[in-house]
Order: sequence, then C-alpha cells, then structure tokens
Amino acid sequence: MLRKRDRSERLSLSRQGSNTAPPAIAWLMSQALAHPDLISLAAGFTDNDFLPVAEARELVERIFGESERARATLQYGPGVGVTRLRELTAGRLERQDGQAPGSLDPASVLVTNGSQQLLYILTEALCDPGDLILVEDPTYFVFLSIMQSRGIAARTVPMCPDGLDLESLDRVLDRLRREGELPRLKMLYSVTYFQNPTGISTSFEKKRGTLELLRRYEADAGHPLYYVEDAVYREMSFPDSVPAASALALPEFRERIIYTGTYSKPFATGVRVGFGLLPSFLHEVAFNIKSSHDFGTAHLLQEILVEALDTGIYDRHREKISRGYALKAQAMVEAVTEWFPPEARFTRPEGGLSMWVELPQTIETGPESSFFGETMRQGVLYVPGEYAFADDPIRPCPRSSLRLAFGNTKTERIRQGIERLGAALRARC
Repeated sequence: MLRKRDRSERLSLSRQGSNTAPPAIAWLMSQALAHPDLISLAAGFTDNDFLPVAEARELVERIFGESERARATLQYGPGVGVTRLRELTAGRLERQDGQAPGSLDPASVLVTNGSQQLLYILTEALCDPGDLILVEDPTYFVFLSIMQSRGIAARTVPMCPDGLDLESLDRVLDRLRREGELPRLKMLYSVTYFQNPTGISTSFEKKRGTLELLRRYEADAGHPLYYVEDAVYREMSFPDSVPAASALALPEFRERIIYTGTYSKPFATGVRVGFGLLPSFLHEVAFNIKSSHDFGTAHLLQEILVEALDTGIYDRHREKISRGYALKAQAMVEAVTEWFPPEARFTRPEGGLSMWVELPQTIETGPESSFFGETMRQGVLYVPGEYAFADDPIRPCPRSSLRLAFGNTKTERIRQGIERLGAALRARC
C-alpha cells in the first residue's frame, strides 16, 4: 500500500505520468552495475574500442579551424535540421535503394535526437489513448514502452524468416474491420533490418505486400494507415550481407511511408543524431511537436556528421566496425552451437548487435524465473525475450526466449558467458 504522501503525489500525475513505467533495460543495466563481475550479454551497446576517437578529433579540428564556420556551428541551427545533412541523408538513401538522384526530397527529412525521438513524436502526432498500432511479434521492446506510457494498445503479427507473415497480417486487419476497431488503428511498426530482437531482415517483397494490405483496409479505417519502417540497424550490416531496398523505393506508396534511421549506432552512439523521412503533412506536424521539445537537434553534432559524410570518414569507419562486429557475432554463434542444447533454436546474425534464441517452452526465461536467477548466480546477464512481446488478447505471451547482445562485450567474455548459460540450460534439458 502506498504511503499517504506517495498516494498524494501520484494523484498529481497526469495519466501518462502514471502509466510510464521504468524501462526494462534500465533494470537490467542496474543489475550489471550492481554486480560488476557479471558478464552482461544484455545491453545493446556499441563497443567502446570501436568508437572513432581519432576521427572525431580530426572532424572537430576541421570545423573549428575556420573561425566563421566555428561560430556558426556554436549558434542555434535550423530546427528542422542542417540543410547539408538533410541533403546528404536523402542522397545516401537514394544510392542505397538504387534510385535516381532527386528521387527523394531533402525537405522531407527531419533531423532528430536519435531515432528514438522520432518514434515518440510519431505516437504523439498520430495516437490518442486507446488507439492501436500493429507490431511485429516480437518487436523492439523500447517502442512497446513508449506505447504503454501513452495508453496505446498493440495487435501483433507473427514473423517469417523474411519479415511479417502477410497472411496473418491480412487476418488481423480483417478481424479489426469486422470488430469495428479499424478506426483505432493508426500505423504498423516494423524494424526492417537485422531486427531487434530477432535479427530478421524484411524483404522488399514483404514491404510491398504490407503496404498493399494497409491500402486495402484504409477505406474502412477512414484515415491513412502508415507504415513505419524503422531502419535503425540498416548500416550495421556485416561485410557479406546485402540489405534489401527500403520501402522508399516504392514511390506509389510514399505518402504512407514513415522512414526512420540513425547516424548514432554506425558512427558513435554519443552523437545522438537520427532522422526521419515523412509525408509532407505529417512532416509539418512532427516538426511542430519537435520544436516544442527542443527547438532542434544539437547543431555541433550535426556539423560533425556533415564533415564525416563529406570527407568519407563516416563510411570508412562503418566498414571497419562492420568487420569487427561480424567477428564478434561469429564467436557467439560458435559458442552457442557448442554449449547450448540441440533443442535451442537461434538466429545467425548478418548485422546488428544481438542474437535471438528460442528455448523449449518448458524453460521460462523471465526476470522472475528460476532460470534467470540461476544465470545471475552463474554470473551472466541476458534480456528475457518476454520483454519484446506486446500484450495482445489474441495470444499468450511467449516466455521461453532470450536476446543476447555481443556489441560491447569482448570476444573471450562472450564465450565465457555463453558457456555459463549453456551449463544452466543443459541442467534443464
């Protein structure tokens, strides 16, 4: 029971303030800090040794070597984003998608404080409490936290090895139509490259099929149904991986596509710069909301990225870390193959920072489970897979999976951590 003071304070909160729970990853990080000897395979951090310290120093010296540019950089910048960075972003996406120059309008780009800010802005712009969003099953659990805090409900769509199961998506949409709930649906959210948590990448054909289905049901919804393509890991591909084109390569659907990406993870996570490409009407609304938040993303950080992109430093760094993370992922795959029981099923990462493992249903992996407690005693930490499954009345929450991150853990520690997890698993299989 709350103390009187606690109850009074809680009554002063807004509905959103009351609904906002501590993020699951914050608790996991606190465990790692409280137990420094733990091998943490939980937090999806980048590797400190891969951060571009020398490159960043060179970039800052270039910027501050010109007094006029330095003064301009230290002043407020355009709230929508630095013009040159928006141009570079649009051109970069055109090349990645194999589109002609000029196919994307830089005016459709909104620069944000990481891609996370754009996701929050979208829910604020499009959703009221009680509205619905379709999500992959499983999905990025931090986005689920945003939804939960704003009182937005989820409906889930199972995944195939190449993205959403389109037959299941059709059934979910049809059920919402028959139950009169389509007007509550505002968007479908999909992490399309090396998905966090499963590692699955969505094929171009699945992106087209998803947009076609959303268009088919729009009349019953009575408003646009947006496809949010979260491409946060697109530039975290390994050397032999060839990512598919984005949904932006489908110009006939462009007014229903919201594309979000980031420069943080591929370059330096401390450079909190993300971006979105939005339809014109929604771009204006999102910019107005962002202006109320912060008047614009840090000008200095944007100029650092402009210089990194213009000089080629960004791409050279990205190629270097691609090789480094591929080696870490391979070490994790080899260790899981050696130490986990044959009943365990896992992805082989082709990019990103993590691996997804599904265990027999008899082994629960949640934070209150005996298995989680045993692994903590063994000195290893993982993300319980149940965090990535939305509450959905049409299916029980799966509780026998885990996400393993390799980004910020040394190779030998990865092997040790997997061996410890394997010992705990074999005792139960």
